[in-house]
Amino acid sequence: MHLYLSKRLLGAIPVLVVVAGIVFTLMQFAPGDAVSMLISDEASDADKARIREAWGLDRPPVIQFLSFLGNALQGDFGMSFRYREPVMDIVLERLPATIELALAATLVAVLVGIPLGVLAGARPGSVWDSIASTFSFAGISMPNFWMGILLILLFAGHWHLLPSGGREPWGMGLDRITGFLLVDALLQGRGDAFVAALQHLALPAIVLGTNMMGIITQLTRASVQEALHEDFVMTARAKGLSGSRVLWRHAFRNALIGVVTIIGLEFGALLSGAMIVETVFAWPGIGSLLIQGISSRDYPLIIGLVLVYTGIFILVNLLIDVLYTFIDPRIRIT
Repeated sequence: MHLYLSKRLLGAIPVLVVVAGIVFTLMQFAPGDAVSMLISDEASDADKARIREAWGLDRPPVIQFLSFLGNALQGDFGMSFRYREPVMDIVLERLPATIELALAATLVAVLVGIPLGVLAGARPGSVWDSIASTFSFAGISMPNFWMGILLILLFAGHWHLLPSGGREPWGMGLDRITGFLLVDALLQGRGDAFVAALQHLALPAIVLGTNMMGIITQLTRASVQEALHEDFVMTARAKGLSGSRVLWRHAFRNALIGVVTIIGLEFGALLSGAMIVETVFAWPGIGSLLIQGISSRDYPLIIGLVLVYTGIFILVNLLIDVLYTFIDPRIRIT
């Protein structure tokens, strides 16, 4: 196990280098200039040259990339052009908000998608199957930005039940311990802060998790239907086991490999897809931060954020591989 994990982690290094190179190259060919974003339009050519020299933008692109890569291998992504702060500090400050949102969206998708998929797979052609198909197809096809705006208009603008945006109300006064507001509220015994943070989290988590819910529902339905026709399920029924036990203990457990795989892949997609949702709900995560970095041509911030996205995706897939061994003892990773 340890050897396998070491190989996977070492194999991730070339992936990160290639991703950094692709992003850096694309930023070089992208229209716009970082210097023009840093100073006013009335600045002289001498001022622009001084800014280029100060930020190292006067050096050849290859030298810039190699310098960035050498520092990145030591955990230093450089200074942000826009915020004048270390990129890693900015990312670590915003990252808990995105992870908290992605975990909440995944929880919504799993709690709704798996039961619906199991019931639909166990009773094909039934009312449950129709309900699951309707919800799943609607979730897959519905655009996030449109659904977000619609829920804001209904729950915040019309019914006044939930806040329209942000992560916490002004003046909540919650100390940052872990960066995850729900956890910090519990650690400090602030029930009011926990409820307020949960209310702010509800709408963006539902919007972000809807598409994932539809995919999980469809995959679970197909996997359960296939498992119910396997020989071991027929044997379990012949032994007189109850229908619910056959369904959940045997059919669903064997269908869980595919479900866990898609959850891991979709969690990585949620992190990148959160950019739109974070923008709609003014959620202070790394998705909205990436959009701000692109608009200001903040090269160190953009590359640093993309590498963080890539690293998280690699770690999530590695975790999924480890979970396989717990779901199915026959699977061994070496």
